[in-house]
Amino acid sequence: MKRGIGSEDIETPELAIPVRKVCFIVAKAHEFDVKVAVAEPDAGSNPTDDNEIAVLQDHDDDPVREELGSLISELSIDEQIDLVALMWLGRDDGEAADWEEVRQQAAYAHNRHTAGYLCGNPLLGDHLEAGLDALGLSCSD
Repeated sequence: MKRGIGSEDIETPELAIPVRKVCFIVAKAHEFDVKVAVAEPDAGSNPTDDNEIAVLQDHDDDPVREELGSLISELSIDEQIDLVALMWLGRDDGEAADWEEVRQQAAYAHNRHTAGYLCGNPLLGDHLEAGLDALGLSCSD
């Protein structure tokens, strides 16, 4: 199947990571993206009295961040490489036609800090979606 953006069609590459996994990570990344800076580090009050507002603050022990990091860490090396390559592609560090080259660069750069690297990107969800889109894939499929 030929897909892609722009004037030339590209052959959709075979990804090591299933699109549904990427979409789940995108959803978790969007949950993490809505976090705001901690307004009062040690409020000392009852969360119910505060309308649970602290759940939207970016605490060090944030369960969404921990879940996202764990999800990425548990992926195989090839899946992590594809995820990094998709993010790079989505932030315009290449074009769909350059997939193999972008993926090779991601493989070369791969290390045990991939989860931290990806979670440190404030637009991870958006970049992954754009990377999928560049390859003619989407989470709505």
